[in-house]
Amino acid sequence: MKLQESAENYLEAIYILQNRNGSVRSIDIARDLGYSKPSVSRAMKLLRENDYITMEDDGSIKLTATGAAIAENMYERHTFLSQFLKSLGVDEKTAMEDACRIEHVISQETFDRLKAFVERA
Repeated sequence: MKLQESAENYLEAIYILQNRNGSVRSIDIARDLGYSKPSVSRAMKLLRENDYITMEDDGSIKLTATGAAIAENMYERHTFLSQFLKSLGVDEKTAMEDACRIEHVISQETFDRLKAFVERA
């Protein structure tokens, strides 16, 4: 099932925050992404219902195996694409913004080929 870009962004944000802070709560996601708490709560409900996250009794959010796989994939794409664009001379801010858009639409085949091309160069 193809996830919406917003769901991929939420999963990636949870992944990054979890690695940075150890635990993640809805308020952390709202602050990080600049979204309202009600928007984040609704998104977390949908991600939980679709088995991408679990919510602990203390309010902390954990990625399921499926959610973590998607988040890691999105993070890898974002990191690689932003570095690649910067290596072409794109300024950092533009490279980060463009990578965020590209990571959601590029096929896995194209991403894998691009990555292999860069590794050979």
